[in-house]
Amino acid sequence: MAGHSDSSSSEKKSSDAMNDVPTFSTENMQNNMKVIYYSRTFMSIIGGVIAGILGFTGFMGFIFYFLVMAITSIGLIAKAKFSVHLYFDSWNRIILDGFMGGLMSFVLFWTYPFLLAVLHGHTIALAVKP
Repeated sequence: MAGHSDSSSSEKKSSDAMNDVPTFSTENMQNNMKVIYYSRTFMSIIGGVIAGILGFTGFMGFIFYFLVMAITSIGLIAKAKFSVHLYFDSWNRIILDGFMGGLMSFVLFWTYPFLLAVLHGHTIALAVKP
């Protein structure tokens, strides 16, 4: 009959299904997440300093942050050799994790160099006037 199946073939199918489920090492996953957070924090600090020195204000500074984070995400994906599912459980891990923490670091390091550049510019202007 068509409804009858061989028991050995059903065992083979169930073992194949078990092999298709990806397994991750918890320690390796935590290490990969640390790499993402450190990379995003470092790039946020560097991006904030550059945005401050270039004098970006308002919306332009935040656009620069999104550009820096996009470049960081592409760099992390390239480091994973474009096989994200071998190192992470989802694309969201590599694209979005650490985004808000990076934003806070960016704003901190964006405003401080900008303030220094503005103050330095005013002291030079005051020194030049007779």
